[in-house]
Amino acid sequence: MISSKNVNSSQLHPVGTRTLFLRRVVRLASRTGPLAMLMLAVLSHVSTVSAREFPDAIVLPGATSAEGIAIGEGSTFYAGDLFSGDIFRGDLRSGGVERFIHAPSGRMAVGLKADVRHGLLFVAGGFTGQAYVYDLKTGADLAAFQLGAFINDVVVTEDEAWFTDSVLPRLYRIPIHPGGSVATLVVTGPAAATSGFPNLNGIAASANGKTLIVSHSSLGELFTIDPVTGASALIEGVAVPFVDGILFDAGRLYAMQIFFNQIAQIDLSPDLSRATAVTIITSPRFEIPTAVAKHGDRLAVVNAKYDTGFPPTAATYEVVIVNSR
Repeated sequence: MISSKNVNSSQLHPVGTRTLFLRRVVRLASRTGPLAMLMLAVLSHVSTVSAREFPDAIVLPGATSAEGIAIGEGSTFYAGDLFSGDIFRGDLRSGGVERFIHAPSGRMAVGLKADVRHGLLFVAGGFTGQAYVYDLKTGADLAAFQLGAFINDVVVTEDEAWFTDSVLPRLYRIPIHPGGSVATLVVTGPAAATSGFPNLNGIAASANGKTLIVSHSSLGELFTIDPVTGASALIEGVAVPFVDGILFDAGRLYAMQIFFNQIAQIDLSPDLSRATAVTIITSPRFEIPTAVAKHGDRLAVVNAKYDTGFPPTAATYEVVIVNSR
């Protein structure tokens, strides 16, 4: 269990710094006259707009379930309807959102990642054993691949997309560029354990793509996997019970702990062999959050609401936005 660490209040509430700045302007304005007071009014307005720039939550209109999320270009996000396979597209700043892709019948949408460079959206197909590729701009259905048993999550590296299988100790590689072949990587070592379900779940990658990072839900652990040999190694230092989706960014890993309704914020050593717990991020709006994406200093989190059943029976599903630090 990762324990929470006290965080400096100025880090949690950057608005406090703006307030201090404005107080100094007030003192200056009282000495320099009407022009400075006008400047103060403008600054106060800008400060208020900035503080309200992102909504707290964005409802996915008409969604019957939810699971994965990805950030596209700018503040665009994509979120999946787990059991219909449909994809929503929205904007984290404005809160606007629409059903973007009406998936063919029988598909699912678990983890997803946007490859902005190549204009592709990769989607893990869950119990179908499949993976899907859509056009990021138009939503066109570009490809479907039959991979394994339960295809749970995906990460995109420089040249390929890697998918996890939560039943089999396998990863699947789909090349981004035409002409390559789909490959299966057999996972060996401690991450290959299949005593429960789900097993291999979330997936991330080092900046150079030479090391993959996976979460193992049954074990409540994090592992590295060599994308060439399939050999795995435990990332020592933390345990993450009920871990689901993960995100790795600039040495920091965010791990969803779904039944704790929280995100474990973890720093990894440069060689990715050790982890240090930093803090816990939570929100009263979390309701079984399964996946996380990052935009600037904010995290966008999907509520799967499995507390209502499986399949879930909630009336609405939403993306919750919280500060990442």
